[in-house]
Order: sequence, then C-alpha cells, then structure tokens
Amino acid sequence: MWSIQVLNSLAFAGLLFLLSSGYTLVFGLMRIPNMAHGVLFLLGGYVGVTVARAGLPFPVAVLVAGAIVAALGALLERGILRRMAGRETAEVLATIGVALVGANVCLLIWGGDPIQLAAPSSLQGSIRQFGMIFPTYRIFVFGFAAVVAIALYVLIDRTRLGAMIRAAVDDREMARAVGIPVSALFTTVFCLGSFLVGAAGVLATPVLALYPGLDSSMLLFALVVVIIGGSGSLAGAIVGSVIVGALYSFGPAYFPDFSYGVLFLPMAVVLIVRPQGLFGRLET
Repeated sequence: MWSIQVLNSLAFAGLLFLLSSGYTLVFGLMRIPNMAHGVLFLLGGYVGVTVARAGLPFPVAVLVAGAIVAALGALLERGILRRMAGRETAEVLATIGVALVGANVCLLIWGGDPIQLAAPSSLQGSIRQFGMIFPTYRIFVFGFAAVVAIALYVLIDRTRLGAMIRAAVDDREMARAVGIPVSALFTTVFCLGSFLVGAAGVLATPVLALYPGLDSSMLLFALVVVIIGGSGSLAGAIVGSVIVGALYSFGPAYFPDFSYGVLFLPMAVVLIVRPQGLFGRLET
C-alpha cells in the first residue's frame, strides 16, 4: 500500500505542477495572485471533454483546450489586469469576480453533474511490476509533467526569452530601462500559464471528475504549492508539487481525521520560518 501511495502522490504531483507552474511564474513576475486560476483549470477540462466527445483525438483536445484558455488569459491580462496595474487589491477583487462569473458560465453550459473522460485507449490498462498494479495513464501524467518541467527549465534558464523574464522578475523597472518589453512579457507569461492550466484541466479528467466547485479546490492547491515552494521559482513549483502531492495522498490514508491539517500545517510552518517559500527570495 505504501508503494501504491507513493506512485499516486507522484501522479497527483504531476497534475499539481502543471497547475501551479504557470501560476507561480505569473505571481513571481506580475505580483498578482490570480484568483481566476482555478476556473481556468475547470474551463480547460470542460472544453477538452467537449472536443474529445466530438470525436477528435485526446492530444488535440489538450491542445485546443490549452489554446482557448491561453486566449482567455490574454484577454484577462490585457483587458482587465492591465488597467489595474499597481492596484493589488483591485486586481485580486477583479480576478475573484472573473472566477465567479466563469464558474457560473461553466455551470450554465455544462451543468452541475460530475463529468469525467476516459483515458485514451493507448493509455488504458495497468502496469504490473514488483507485485503492484498501477494505471498506465497516471504514469503518463507524471512523465508528461516531467517533460514540461524540463522544457520550462530550458525556456527560463537557457533562452533569451527566459533571461528577459528572469530580469523582469528581479527588477522590472531596471528591465524596462534596458529595453526589455516588460508589458509583452506579462502577456506572454500569462498566456503560457493559462495554456498549462488549461491543458492540466484536460489531463486531469481521466483522474478527477469535473464538477462545480473543483475550481476552488484546485486554486487552493495552487496557492499551497506556491506558498511552500516560493513564487517565481520553477524549482519551488516542482518541490512544492511533490510535497503537496505526498501530503494529499498519505494524509487521508494514514490520518483520516486530520487530513486537512496534514496538508496545511507544513504551509503554516513555511510561512513562519521562511515566508518567501523554500526557493523564493525576499524582495529588497
């Protein structure tokens, strides 16, 4: 059972990384805790299910959902958040409003019944190793998240675009002074984060059913990951996702009466001991 729980925690950590990696980049660059992030996850899942049920392949559903959510993210950043730059309270309240409207639109279009999508036929079934049986799809999700993590590392640490993003995260005013288009970077990072969370919504449908209220739960998970790992840090998103995935898997199994405490107590400890997160940096 312990081994199965480890594998379950890694699979869930993969979903959490896809959910939170874009969030932590947006939060680290723009200093905006996007409270609509959870509803973008839910919307991506619903769009992906609709595309897949229309007969298109599962990878196409992931790409279409990610692209549509990325476009909505661009509209949110350009049409709303850009007009409120520097007013943190207004930005937070605006994204909460967008989240509420988006959740109700999803309820209106797709209804309130739980919706789940079967895994692609090539990823159905289980793998038997060392006396354990584990779903193939969950292993795929973890592997896909690992590939995305490597791609993001190369993008952030090994490309000119990544260097500009890191410069804007460190000092946006200085970045503007040396000619870096910070405004365009905001939109690019917001679209990238939205694409990842939209794709994560589709990838989660064979594991988690889509239902009204799931957006709030996934937003909470993203916040916990970012608080533990540190905003603006890709390594923090990875480590935070693994920690939260393990706590979520082992907590209900071994501490059923204290499952939420197991999840949030480490977050509270991090906030007390290292407020910037495990891999975050204090602002100067």
